[in-house]
Amino acid sequence: MTTFDAAIAAAVRRLEDAGVAEPRRDARLLLADLLECDVATVIAWPERCLDAETKAAFEARVARRGAREPVSRILGQREFWSLPFLLSPETLDPRPDSELLVASLLEEVEDRTAPLRLLDLGSGSGCLLLSLLSELPQGRGLGVDASIGAVRTARENAVRPGLAERAEFRLGNWCEGLQGSFDLIVCNPPYIPEAEVPALEAEVSQWEPQRALAGGPDGLESYRVILPELGRLLVPHGVAVFEHGPGQAGEIEGLLPQRDRWLIRRVADLAGHDRCLILAREEGSDKK
Repeated sequence: MTTFDAAIAAAVRRLEDAGVAEPRRDARLLLADLLECDVATVIAWPERCLDAETKAAFEARVARRGAREPVSRILGQREFWSLPFLLSPETLDPRPDSELLVASLLEEVEDRTAPLRLLDLGSGSGCLLLSLLSELPQGRGLGVDASIGAVRTARENAVRPGLAERAEFRLGNWCEGLQGSFDLIVCNPPYIPEAEVPALEAEVSQWEPQRALAGGPDGLESYRVILPELGRLLVPHGVAVFEHGPGQAGEIEGLLPQRDRWLIRRVADLAGHDRCLILAREEGSDKK
């Protein structure tokens, strides 16, 4: 019989050899999930033993992590905005940094009980739209994604927190075919220059869907498609938030159509780097 402590120690050695950044944390998470307990239990009872079947299952998980598969993909889900989200090969693994989009957009909402209409472009797992709807009890939202697998995953994620009646997920190409206007728009498009994708950490370059990462030669391909449509999709005084990469804010601002007038605010992440743009459409902008 192998104790928790011995199993963790062996896993840490293997993950260290594979170049995993936080091997002990990851090993504990993988074991705790397998045992259906919390990490505190794994730490508090190092002398407890694993049976042969559980030991083999744990070693299989460690091997997957050693191949640089992210813990969240091994577990099949990720927590975001305190909600659980299922993952699939077609969806990005939601990052804590992207919670800034949710927080920033909510700051722009004067009345969270209003019947707001939301749009999520490139909705992926649905984490952004569903997190916003969890804070806006009268809001209704539409998520659009070009991957049918992502759409299916988002629909399933809407069921878990009881948001399926207020969230619709649809297959589509950005703004193409969208009718009507929205109070709030959220978007985390692919913004990494395509030549830089292979150099990203293995957990990203090898395991994330490439179409959700690479934004063309300069990373701005998606913004060039979306921003010309933004004026017609936002109501007057409507607000949109976009995530972007380092140093891209000024270039994205330059892509905004001149026929519309915008109030623009840059939002920095905890490291002090510009992470997202808040765009508020002023009254009187041309909607043609």
